Amino acid sequence: MSDTDILTGHKAIARFLGLTPRQASWHDEQGNLPTFKLGRSVCADKADLVQWLEERKRAGQEDREARKAARNKRASPRREIT
Repeated sequence: MSDTDILTGHKAIARFLGLTPRQASWHDEQGNLPTFKLGRSVCADKADLVQWLEERKRAGQEDREARKAARNKRASPRREIT
């Protein structure tokens, strides 16, 4: 792991993820981001952030599929009009 693989500060982490610094800070406070501390600085490994994004993407797809299945299950069958 080289120095360029580590992002330091919520601003750098946010820029990498396409978030605002406040959003990155919030996700970090919630324990969602794979961050660690070096002294007073919040840091993150780029590879860990990419993996975190992939997991979020996969979870989002599973949620969409589950919601779609639930919608299809509760949709009433159409009655034929005679």
